[in-house]
Amino acid sequence: MTGSQGPVVSRRALIGTGVGVGAAVLMGAGTAEAAETRPSAPSRAAGFLAAAMDAYPDHGPVRLAQSYTDQAGLFSTAFTYDNALAILAHLASGTADGRARAVVLGDALLYAQTHDPGYDDGRLRQAYNVGPYTFYDGSAQPDGFVRADGTANVGTQFGFTGTAVGDMAWAGIALAALAGRTGERRFLTGAARIGEWIERTGRTEEPLGGYKFGVNGANEKLPFTSTEHNTDLLGLFGRLARLTGDPVWLERRARAETFVKKMWEPSGGFFYTGTNDGVTINKSPIPEDTQTWTFLALNSPIHARSLDWAAGQLAVLDTADRRNSTLPAGQSYEGVTFSSAALLANEDAPIADGQPKPDRNGVWFEGTAHLALALRTRRARDDEARARRLLASVERAQELLGGAQTLGSRAVPERSGVVSASSPLDTGFGFGYYPYRHTGATAWYLLAVSRANPLRGWTG
Repeated sequence: MTGSQGPVVSRRALIGTGVGVGAAVLMGAGTAEAAETRPSAPSRAAGFLAAAMDAYPDHGPVRLAQSYTDQAGLFSTAFTYDNALAILAHLASGTADGRARAVVLGDALLYAQTHDPGYDDGRLRQAYNVGPYTFYDGSAQPDGFVRADGTANVGTQFGFTGTAVGDMAWAGIALAALAGRTGERRFLTGAARIGEWIERTGRTEEPLGGYKFGVNGANEKLPFTSTEHNTDLLGLFGRLARLTGDPVWLERRARAETFVKKMWEPSGGFFYTGTNDGVTINKSPIPEDTQTWTFLALNSPIHARSLDWAAGQLAVLDTADRRNSTLPAGQSYEGVTFSSAALLANEDAPIADGQPKPDRNGVWFEGTAHLALALRTRRARDDEARARRLLASVERAQELLGGAQTLGSRAVPERSGVVSASSPLDTGFGFGYYPYRHTGATAWYLLAVSRANPLRGWTG
């Protein structure tokens, strides 16, 4: 799955009004006068994205945003996926500052694409380092995003050297969105190079078809085919078709769409996660993002029940009195978890060596935000009210969780940035999420607030 995790790793401006003000009222946050003068929840979220991008000012103008606060133990890691989301959230702001920041991040992705230390074939790596640190074994990582020899600083210490189709698709979506917004040809060229890499590397003639997972750090092809990744390709290939006028991208989009629809389970109203061998559908665990992203990409009434499945079957309520909850006394948050397996996690065992035990009811705020966006996009009866309730929970988390955290050893602006999870949660896919402020979760919140659907933006 696209995403990322805590310290031990096994693998992924004002933007809106109304919801942010409502959260202040819900929380009883001071007087009415204080609520009027306090920066809105969306503007504070945008401030976090800016801080993540500006965490290492002494290491050059070419930069990406750090994905997690320092306390996560991932140091200056900048995941490609998170930075793609940051670009899309900045563009959704509609502000000059947002657009300028999106361009800087887009140019950094292009720099990584053209200055890879080992390849010149259009790929991006899973993650990069964007600032100096000393690793756990005492080895120093002195560079910023651009190393002394001019190459992009690939995230080798954690093994983030592979290239996943999903990460590439999101980077391509972001670059294509920049091309459409700015008219700058270099962004479209970069997005098309990503699309061609996916076509060469991922296309499979296996019975279930679609596009496979990508390659590991040794450039070995991985055998899996992911529903999520093929859903991402609907967005990328659709944008490329519109921007280039080349019908080949529509053929490729149709190929990915065919795979995604094969993963539909009509009796349950949900999508399976994919296949491990290209022949047999993997029926467990069932993740949340294959329910929400499929609707955002397809906008299909036939498959719209997937949102109800996610909202019902993956719903969680994290309270401070749960055995492994890390919430302060008196707090609670609602939303959804990562997958069906997260609900069955072993609460007596650590998520991984050196990690805490999971809370089965930990809220995954990134997924909660894209469920809210999908509900707002569907606009069925009560969908807007349900979405606002979810966004209010995300905003309470931004207000109260993840305090005293830093980026590049600099204090994070007060009450800014959404933590990835309310309490430690085990995804069921070999990694966990933890209560650290996160670029990806924050960006998805901003996309939901601004009603910006990144997987169908090419149709507008």
